[in-house]
Amino acid sequence: MHNKLNPSYPVCTALCSTFTLHKVIIVQRCNVYLNYFGLRSSSETRKANHHALLTLYWLYVVIIEYLQRRYLSHLLYLVVEVSKRFAEPIRVVVTGAAGQIAYSLLYSIAKGDVFGHDQPIVLILLDIPPMLPVLDGVVMELQDCALPLLREVIPTDKVEVGFKDLDVAILVGSMPRKEGMERKDLLKANVAIFKTQGAALDKYAKKTVKVLVVGNPANTNCLIASKSAPSIPKENFSCLTRLDHNRASSQVAIRCGVSSEHVKNVIIWGNHSSTQYPDVHHAKVRKGGAEMAAYDAVNDEAWLRGDFISTVQLRGAAVIKARKLSSAMSAAKAICDHMRDIWFGTKEGEFISMGVFAGGNSYGIPEDLIYSFPVQIKNKTWKIVDGLSVNDFSRGKMDATATELVEERDTALEFLSL
Repeated sequence: MHNKLNPSYPVCTALCSTFTLHKVIIVQRCNVYLNYFGLRSSSETRKANHHALLTLYWLYVVIIEYLQRRYLSHLLYLVVEVSKRFAEPIRVVVTGAAGQIAYSLLYSIAKGDVFGHDQPIVLILLDIPPMLPVLDGVVMELQDCALPLLREVIPTDKVEVGFKDLDVAILVGSMPRKEGMERKDLLKANVAIFKTQGAALDKYAKKTVKVLVVGNPANTNCLIASKSAPSIPKENFSCLTRLDHNRASSQVAIRCGVSSEHVKNVIIWGNHSSTQYPDVHHAKVRKGGAEMAAYDAVNDEAWLRGDFISTVQLRGAAVIKARKLSSAMSAAKAICDHMRDIWFGTKEGEFISMGVFAGGNSYGIPEDLIYSFPVQIKNKTWKIVDGLSVNDFSRGKMDATATELVEERDTALEFLSL
């Protein structure tokens, strides 16, 4: 970092120009001296003076370039550090902050891996009153990390404190499904939670706040939170299907024997549930130095239409069965990926999956839903990727998960109006 000069900083650009000007002046003076000696000296003297002046010029250039590399790079470092110190911090809340996912998430946020390594953070940890002693331990650990971007950590059980002047809300906490609990009971409990949190966002947060809902059932919880915050644009709400997206990318990469970074444009359609549809019809794989369609790279349609889909759909349950706990590390990584893409945008020619409002989509999905689509993001604004071809197989899968979301929505809205 210290050895690389970034010319985008105006101060450094000006100083680089100054050094360049000095070089020009040296050359001009050398030419003047050469002309002078050329008029008053013999041929042999002129030759000796010419070599002497060239040597002098070379020494000047070496010295100046050394100073430029050494001192301007240090100046750049100081400019960056000063900008960090005086930059306005953003306020980020994580709910369910005493839980496993948050424990895996908070360090990455506070370190700068999500919102940038020059962006100070005020981190608010919100949870229910019985978890406050646990939050105290989390606060101590964050303090002990000695992270320069972390301006303040605020543990609380009060939404008026947790949601005040927020820039980002990551809603992880929700009622988990317990043994013997009916799906309706689960929806009813979570409608109450996300109605309260949506209303609190509406009352206390900035109207520009970006809200990511993680707690399950994530799509419907996100819908309820948004409907309970009418003064915040619907486009500011999204739910997490990036974990499913990452799972799908990883499965394709493993099958093709490549790194996951060489797989792009997989799609998760629909609900974050076992009805979701992982689709690779538009995905690309870089293999052997060339980019090709994922279908061609995998070259196994039976697997792509069978085990691949079921593996992604049931991955969460498989993790719970194996470790007796739900996904935490991978969920935290997906949250980081999701929010980083919102903050900085998606790469040119690439799209990712997230649950967003279905209004105006070109795929025939009912509009009053939070449905996972392929999206591209620019200037913190997402846009559904339109016009992708959909075959009959995909159409059936997309409609099935939409049907489940409609049923969830209707049930949740009944509870919302009670």
